[in-house]
Amino acid sequence: MGIFSRLGDIINSNVTAILDRAEDPEKIVRLMIQEMHETLVEVRANAAKLIADRKEATRTLARIETAGADWLKKAELAVAKDREDLAKGALLEKAKLEETAKLLAEDLESLDAALAHHEEDIVKLEAKLREASAKQKTMQTRAATATSQIRIRKQVTDRRVDDAFTRFEKLEKRIDALEGEAESYTLGAGKSLADEIADLETDGRVENELNELKARLRGTQVPVTKA
Repeated sequence: MGIFSRLGDIINSNVTAILDRAEDPEKIVRLMIQEMHETLVEVRANAAKLIADRKEATRTLARIETAGADWLKKAELAVAKDREDLAKGALLEKAKLEETAKLLAEDLESLDAALAHHEEDIVKLEAKLREASAKQKTMQTRAATATSQIRIRKQVTDRRVDDAFTRFEKLEKRIDALEGEAESYTLGAGKSLADEIADLETDGRVENELNELKARLRGTQVPVTKA
């Protein structure tokens, strides 16, 4: 026995109320969806059988009506040939077929009513299935969010994280001290020959740019000195 025992239980159920009463809503909604899918398959199978029965009954009714028309023609022929006995027999066969046709017509009406009821049930069942699926998706999203928040808050409040940052700060201070010691050895030292030549090259480039700027402003070309 599943969450629902009959189609009517599913259609008339209040999904939210069921989940509110459940100790394990996630499990319950999963079972509900499974039960709904199985019931929907069953209802559709029954509807398919009704459709097949209706088609068969329709074909049978058409054959009976054709046969009835044939017996009427035979009765007319018998009357034309002054064979009243044969005409009565033909009309009797026609009457039997008409009675059968009447019963088949009633069966078709019942099949149509059953099909309409099945269609209505399928529409309601699919609506319930969408409702349950939406509940399941919402619950999964909330559960994932809550799990993520718990993990983040555990990390934020974990003292090991604070201890790690403290160790990082101590390491940075040690590195600062080492860098300071290295830079201290360059204090007071004069420029090397390479540094002085590099300065001359920089001064030469600046001088050239200055001359070019003056030339553009005056509209004349000033010779460029070599660096």
